[in-house]
Amino acid sequence: MPKVSEIMTREVITVQPDTTLRELAQILSYRNINGVPVVDDHGNVLGVVCESDLVNQNKPLHIPTVFVILDSVIPLENPWRLQKEFKRLTATIVEDIYSRPAVFVEPDTDLTEVARLMSDRKLYSLPVLDGGKLVGIVGKGDVIRSLI
Repeated sequence: MPKVSEIMTREVITVQPDTTLRELAQILSYRNINGVPVVDDHGNVLGVVCESDLVNQNKPLHIPTVFVILDSVIPLENPWRLQKEFKRLTATIVEDIYSRPAVFVEPDTDLTEVARLMSDRKLYSLPVLDGGKLVGIVGKGDVIRSLI
C-alpha cells in the first residue's frame, strides 16, 4: 500500500491565525487548493482552515428556539453554540474559523488510513508532520490521483 510520503505535496502553503479571510480566500482561489495548515510564529501546526470553513462563515445565523415559563426565557439549545455562531458570523480572521486541533498524519502513514480519516472526520486536507515538523500536506485530490 502506498504511503503518504509518496503522494504528499512538499511545498506547503500556510497561514497564521491573524491572516484575514480575504487573504485566505485569495490564497485558496489563486492556488486552486482547498485548505491550508494554520501555524504559529514558530511554525507549529495549530489546525487547518479550508474552503468549507469560509463557506460556513457565510451561512445564515441559527437562532435557538426558546420557551417561556413563569416569565423566564429558557433556550432549548446550548448557549455556547449561539456564542460560536455569532463568532463565526462576525469572523474577519482565520483565528475565528479554523478547525482545531490539527488532525495530522506522518510520512509513513498508509493511504488506507488517510482515506479512513478523511471519510470518518469529513476532512479534505491533512498536514504531514515528521517529528512535530510540517513536511507536507495531503489532500483528497492526492489520494484520488494515487488511484490512477
